[in-house]
Amino acid sequence: NSSHDNKAAPGTLEGVARALPALSRAVKLQRRAARVGFDWPDHRPVFEKAREELSELEQAIEAGSVSEAQEEIGDLLFVCANLARHLGVDAETALADANAKFIRRFAHIEKILGERGKSPQDASLDEMDAIWDEAKEIEKR
Repeated sequence: NSSHDNKAAPGTLEGVARALPALSRAVKLQRRAARVGFDWPDHRPVFEKAREELSELEQAIEAGSVSEAQEEIGDLLFVCANLARHLGVDAETALADANAKFIRRFAHIEKILGERGKSPQDASLDEMDAIWDEAKEIEKR
């Protein structure tokens, strides 16, 4: 028996860079697993898994467990990355776009409140929500 024979073959998930952003790494890990047949056939069961993870998150919150909630949020984000992969959507780009949209809409809230002589701290959540909805309508046009 040579020493070479005793070495295990590299694992399917080995070599996925730890330095990647977590969302990109999740997608790469899922792609690797899919290459060896560990994957859902299409996006439909991924939605079911997302619903399951959301339910588990709600249960963790109701139980008052921050550590379980963190785990379930991680699972939910992992499933969202998987859904993006199944739909051919770049998860990092999708999240970056959502961040940019949030920044635009929140800036609109601050602008309108400023015109009213207010800051977000001076406004009610209802007032800010109404301005947020106005920003959404402006973007749709």
